[in-house]
Amino acid sequence: MKKKPIVDKELLSHLEKLPEDKREVFLLSDGSVRAVALQGTHTINQMRANHELGILETLVLGHGYLAAGLLASTVKGDDRVQLTIECGGPIKGVYVEAWAIGAVRGYLQEVPIQVDKPLESFDLSPFFGPGFLTVTKLLEGKKTPFSGQIMLQHGSIAKDLAEYFLTSEQTPAVVSLSIQFDREGRVIGSGALFLQNLPGSDNATLEEIEMMATSMPSMGKYLSEGKNSKEFVEEVFAKFSPQYLESQPYGFSCPCDRKRYGEYLQSLPLEERQSILEEGPFPLELQCFNCSTTYSFSKDELQSLLGSL
Repeated sequence: MKKKPIVDKELLSHLEKLPEDKREVFLLSDGSVRAVALQGTHTINQMRANHELGILETLVLGHGYLAAGLLASTVKGDDRVQLTIECGGPIKGVYVEAWAIGAVRGYLQEVPIQVDKPLESFDLSPFFGPGFLTVTKLLEGKKTPFSGQIMLQHGSIAKDLAEYFLTSEQTPAVVSLSIQFDREGRVIGSGALFLQNLPGSDNATLEEIEMMATSMPSMGKYLSEGKNSKEFVEEVFAKFSPQYLESQPYGFSCPCDRKRYGEYLQSLPLEERQSILEEGPFPLELQCFNCSTTYSFSKDELQSLLGSL
């Protein structure tokens, strides 16, 4: 993966003042509720730079990146989680993958997202339309992935993900995804929160916390001021005596590289390899969907890779 440069000097100056992105885990109310807080302003800006996204596309895919980062807190080791949304609206699809270690990558099916008129709000439900949300867990040592799916109910990744946990995993949960833009459309703050009842707990505490979460300050705006997600949880949920458990890095990362794409070319059927050598185009450019990195292979490189096969 190649990270494309962020060229906006004012944005770069702002990002330098913010703490590093991370995912932090807490227990609330004597261990009855698990809370995961994510700060991801650097990640969302790098995602935007790599995929060259506008405001609407940044908001949609950014929510996907934040949601997948939260989901990855439910697995461990080398496990990973895939969040897939397939829908009939202009968005068409969102595909994001996150690892337990904190790496996240993914893409939009449609860029740019087609709009009929200027945005009047950040309500994304008209852009999703009918569709499905699927969560797939790929667990180390397990041959078969675990997958659950629900129909989209709200046209909001946060609300539909909470619906997924209630429907597919029978666990009440609260999900909040927040991206703060400035007047020029820069992402100046980004964060997410995941609150989940633990086994044996009643729903009353989570319902009280959920009511508090609906009136809490914008996490994206809070983080844009240079504060961190730990401070956010300890301030907003002080009444529930947050117990800090652990921290994990979080960032935009993709394992693609030239070697893998070279091996992919070598694995093509003989007729396709011969067609590439004879007809090109030269150079041949292959782009990774997940991070938008482009790998270019010259005619000489292709001859070396494919000519002797």
